[in-house]
Amino acid sequence: MDEEYDVIVLGTGLTECILSGIMSVKGKKVLHMDRNSYYGGESASITPLEDLYKRFNLPGSPPESMGRGRDWNVDLIPKFLMANGQLVKMLLYTEVTRYLDFKVVEGSYVYKKGKIYKVPSTETEALASNLLSFMEKNRYRKLLQRVALYDENDSSTWDGFDPKKTTMRNMYEKCNLGKDVMDFTGHALALYRTDDYLDQPCLETINRIKLYSESLARYGKSPYLYPLYGLGELPQGFARLSAIYGGTYMLNKPIEEIVMENGRVVGVKSEGEVARCKQLICDPSYVSDRVKKVGQVIRVICILGHPIKTIANVNSCQIIIPQNQVNRKSDIYICMISHAHNVAAQGKYIAIISTTVETSDPEKEIQPALNLLEPVEQKFVCISDMYLPVDLGTETQIFISRTYDATTHFETTCDDIKDIYRRMTGIDLDFEEMKRKQNDIFGEDEQKETK
Repeated sequence: MDEEYDVIVLGTGLTECILSGIMSVKGKKVLHMDRNSYYGGESASITPLEDLYKRFNLPGSPPESMGRGRDWNVDLIPKFLMANGQLVKMLLYTEVTRYLDFKVVEGSYVYKKGKIYKVPSTETEALASNLLSFMEKNRYRKLLQRVALYDENDSSTWDGFDPKKTTMRNMYEKCNLGKDVMDFTGHALALYRTDDYLDQPCLETINRIKLYSESLARYGKSPYLYPLYGLGELPQGFARLSAIYGGTYMLNKPIEEIVMENGRVVGVKSEGEVARCKQLICDPSYVSDRVKKVGQVIRVICILGHPIKTIANVNSCQIIIPQNQVNRKSDIYICMISHAHNVAAQGKYIAIISTTVETSDPEKEIQPALNLLEPVEQKFVCISDMYLPVDLGTETQIFISRTYDATTHFETTCDDIKDIYRRMTGIDLDFEEMKRKQNDIFGEDEQKETK
């Protein structure tokens, strides 16, 4: 370990593992360490089930009705992948997809006045949906048509308004759309957590709706994908990419000190040894004096013996409860997966609720979501602090990732990855640069030739 590296990475969360992989592909000498004995950090999948009980300090062991403990891989952070989103592009460009198998999530739903409705995201679905009145269907269809035709570089598609100046609220008003339609468009399609977007230029919302529609068009049932055996497979896939390009991995490594000289990081001390480096990437848990708390997220893992009752015959889905439906400032999310994804015992389902904490009684805040899941066989409640770095890291060369938010997709995580990369290198991340060189596929071609 007493060597010099270009980059040292602390923590094996998804953000850290993707950056480690990218830096390794670019030819950097990378050392990646984690104090834990497993990959994934806060984005790990816990197996066996007994370990989940221990993690949440539940007494005793799981009941026999839960099946074999090894059949469970329970995500700590509930998220899906947008089929045409940034993370899927990263997986494809780096060919990490060869280590993973995915299933399409079977449906995306939205909560309105105590009932669950499928999110209408195409003109055909909009016309058939019970979520909309007859008049709203036609207006909403026109909005989708306008978004589908929109081209940022062709002003003839802007329909008389400037997307960089016109607010989304103005666009809704122009389409004569009511509050309920605004709710599910902004929260279930554009996937905003709050209503702040309404008074911002509509360009970002248009692009978000286009991403949802393009992702949906790829597979049909929903815009979301989920990896077999859980989200913990994602950081492991990128860790393997880094290792292929010479990255060194060490688990179970206690970090004793981040060594500084003249205000810049020069190394990391572990078990009496110092590994020197030019740059450091880490999650907030390794540098508590360099981050600030910006809120909390509550996540509740629920084990069910049934699918969600109001949705027939699906093994996976997302439900969004828009803030206005339950008098909140931010949305509540439910992700459900099951034995069909090799994350639970046969006949069992895992539903994970998440939202931003707004009161001193977080569990009461998620009660509307819990009501949709009853009966629950076992639940595991986690309230996590959210942290942001206090500086950009350009002076210290310590680059700190953001805590995972309450959203059920990875777009904000990918934005953080691109932001850290830009600060580290001074240039924007070009997905083309993430491509493996043809003769670098883990020597796989060479291995075939020697057989």
